Amino acid sequence: MGLGFTIDSPVKVARFGINSVISIIEDHLVEQMREFYCHKFDKPYVAIKPDSEDHRARRITAYLNLINEIVNNQFELLKTHKFGMNTELDKYFTLLPESSPLKVQYQKMLLLPEGEQKKNIQSELRAKMVVGSIDVNIMTKCDSPSYDKDGVKMPDEFSDAHAALRGYALSDLNSSVILSAGLNPKLYSYCSTFTDFYPDANGEIKKKIVLKVSDYRSSYIQGKFLVNKGVWISEFRIESGLNCGGHAFPTEGLLLGPILQEFKEKKQELQSELGQLYKNHLATKRPGCKLNSEEIKITVQGGIGTADEDAFLIKQYNLDGTGWGSPFLLVPEATNVDAETLQALTKAKKEDYYLSHSSPLGIPFNNFRNSTSEKQRRERIEEGKPGSPCYKKFLSFTTEFTEKPICLASRQYQKLKIEQLTNDIADPKMLSKQIELTEERDCLCEGLGSSVLIKNQLKPSHKLTAVAICPGPNLAYFSKVMSLEEMVNHIYGRANALNSLKRPHVFINELSMYVDYLKKEIENYKDSFHAKKQSYLDNFKQNLKKGIDYYEQLIPEMRKDFKENINDFSESLMNYSKTLAELQIPVLQ
Repeated sequence: MGLGFTIDSPVKVARFGINSVISIIEDHLVEQMREFYCHKFDKPYVAIKPDSEDHRARRITAYLNLINEIVNNQFELLKTHKFGMNTELDKYFTLLPESSPLKVQYQKMLLLPEGEQKKNIQSELRAKMVVGSIDVNIMTKCDSPSYDKDGVKMPDEFSDAHAALRGYALSDLNSSVILSAGLNPKLYSYCSTFTDFYPDANGEIKKKIVLKVSDYRSSYIQGKFLVNKGVWISEFRIESGLNCGGHAFPTEGLLLGPILQEFKEKKQELQSELGQLYKNHLATKRPGCKLNSEEIKITVQGGIGTADEDAFLIKQYNLDGTGWGSPFLLVPEATNVDAETLQALTKAKKEDYYLSHSSPLGIPFNNFRNSTSEKQRRERIEEGKPGSPCYKKFLSFTTEFTEKPICLASRQYQKLKIEQLTNDIADPKMLSKQIELTEERDCLCEGLGSSVLIKNQLKPSHKLTAVAICPGPNLAYFSKVMSLEEMVNHIYGRANALNSLKRPHVFINELSMYVDYLKKEIENYKDSFHAKKQSYLDNFKQNLKKGIDYYEQLIPEMRKDFKENINDFSESLMNYSKTLAELQIPVLQ
């Protein structure tokens, strides 16, 4: 959900047993938040200067250790509270789903008279409580090289993602690192150099690897690569290609339902093959080292909006869990959204959430039209100064005009690119389109971190206060600021937090976005068509057609869980099937 929105979420929710994920790529923000929490909890703070040795990794390690200490202290304090007094201890249990054995035991305990039996059950409940996991995310593509003070490129282990991984690996955490954005061979190989990613004497892995994936094939390829390096994958986290927040990774028209079906059918095969490869590696490289459990969890996230959808996905595809993200942006108890942006989200219309070209990575990016960052970007264009000053350089990858990589969102790049386009393109319409695409790139290093600074009255670097936010389109169906309890109650079906906007099923929402995406791709490339693009679009269209056929066959099964809305689902499939049939992909002559 961006750099700053969940950077301290564990401090907010982990004591209630809720897992959350910190993005650790931005060490400047990490250091600012470490200073903030040291002061808040009266702990000594010694700055790790940007010119000190291995400062990025050391900053990340220090911050994660601090958050871990704070969370563990919170959790132990929570367990000392009394039951039945509406304390945070009671909140821990009331937030649990009704199906939780722990909640059932808690509710029975409340009905017992005071006495030894009640005290014993209370002791059992406290012993069974589990603190939420402090997981971290590293976007594998954010691996820009680092340079020393003389401008000399440093070794690979000092590049952004490598340093972030090292910072996590050397921390005290017992949790998971979620690797997203695809295969990074050097980074994946680097994982194998840290002991915490291997089983201990009891066969347990202290730091687990979770791969965020978009389809089965990519999971298989990445999984084989990692286990051959001696690194086990504890979870494949499937993310709907377009129906999620932040960067979007569209598949080649493969829809979520068929993807989940393939995982369901091949899970045992995948687990068995990877397990054998891992055993072979351990036997050769680490004799005597064994893994306690070779179970690989399969989970899904992206666009889930109701308890019924959640329950159906878990039941239909034998999933080990689901993830919810964007709706939590409306929960101040869990995330960091400044007051102005929060207010804008509550008033937003469906069309205010859109898939953009804002990311300097060149990857589709879920954006919000009414963000102050978008406003700032447009103002800079109107003033004749498109682009952003580039201070942090985490997304500096292009060497189109310079020897050292620079960022597509930087003022330097956009000035040079617009000059080139103006000299090379004679057609005014084509020129305008290309300039607009160039100027759409926006600074995410500053924008995605500024909200947490504003909310906590901290000083943003270089006075850059504009907030970029990247909610998934699913947020269009939520319009009110919620408490943590309200959000959790919605997830478990105890309440309804949706607004009055009619919300299609998660499968239909994704299908709609893929059809729109295909339309735009055809439009964008009709003037510069080539054989490779034609093949891509043909496959894309065929996969969408196969996905629709799959959903039509799934309707009898879905009817058991979605009796009221299944007719709408069926009608939507027919409409998109018709739209797809009418879409004409240009043919090379």
